[in-house]
Amino acid sequence: MKAINDQRTGLLYGIGAYGMWGLVPLFWPLLKPAGALEILAHRMVWSLAVVGIALLALRRWGWVKELIRQPRRLGLIAVAATVITVNWGLYIWAVNNGQVVEASLGYFINPLVTIAMGVLLLKERLRPAQWAAVGVGFAAVLVLAVGYGKPPWISLILAFSFATYGLVKKKVNLGGVESLAAETAIQFLPALGYLIWIGSHGDATFGVQGTGHAALLAATGIVTAAPLVCFGAAAIRVPLSTLGLLQYLAPVFQFGLGVVYFHEAMPPERWAGFSLVWAALALLTWDALRTARRGRAEAQAAAVRAQGQAQAQAQVPTGGVAAAPAPVEPTG
Repeated sequence: MKAINDQRTGLLYGIGAYGMWGLVPLFWPLLKPAGALEILAHRMVWSLAVVGIALLALRRWGWVKELIRQPRRLGLIAVAATVITVNWGLYIWAVNNGQVVEASLGYFINPLVTIAMGVLLLKERLRPAQWAAVGVGFAAVLVLAVGYGKPPWISLILAFSFATYGLVKKKVNLGGVESLAAETAIQFLPALGYLIWIGSHGDATFGVQGTGHAALLAATGIVTAAPLVCFGAAAIRVPLSTLGLLQYLAPVFQFGLGVVYFHEAMPPERWAGFSLVWAALALLTWDALRTARRGRAEAQAAAVRAQGQAQAQAQVPTGGVAAAPAPVEPTG
């Protein structure tokens, strides 16, 4: 019963995490007239403040000394901080410049890019269905490129930057809150320096547009940290396959907002491209679920075999010699 309750709780946390990521396009326009770079800098500064308070409350500081003694991990965190800076900055710019639908495409194709990077960089072997999904995804990008008259650069940069971020985080192997703290610690000084610089030139909006606007800029830290905390709570309670399905909630919400709320154009070529992407993701999901079921069946069969062997060994006489099988009665 406890396991079932844990899974239900984890599912709610997962829906909360991806739901918040999916609805975040509603938040960034509230920060205008601040530009994308100013919003990005505030996000870095206030995120460090929020996760710092969280770590202080949890008294989880032991990882800092261990991390400082490992230059390679520090270097990887610096790479992660760099690529997520590109991802955050471009996403904020895209949302505030009427490109929510194209931004959502980046997170739709991200799983396909992650698989492709696994093949190219980690020499992973793909199953036929995975190859087919990557091929359909590539065709979708070609269709969109022909329709736009240029490649969907926003989508591609978002997808590749987030896939790279995920790859680096896998190698760093830090908890979600700890990882965000380390990354924003690297981002903090450049971000703070930029805010001071634009403030000295009279270009900052913080404090100039009123208390409400300043509070919204400060809230970027909570907007960044809250879904990450929910995601961490979900990850320890639900199977990875369930999280893999939940991840599509965020781009689905973003796409819906782009079309219904922001009224972005959806010409036929864009529908065609998105349809191909969705077909690729459906194929990928089907293959993942089939593989997971097969893995569970094999694990159950192995457990039954192990139990049978244990019972057979328990029947061995104390002298250590196995009992002879019962004679077979002649059929004639």
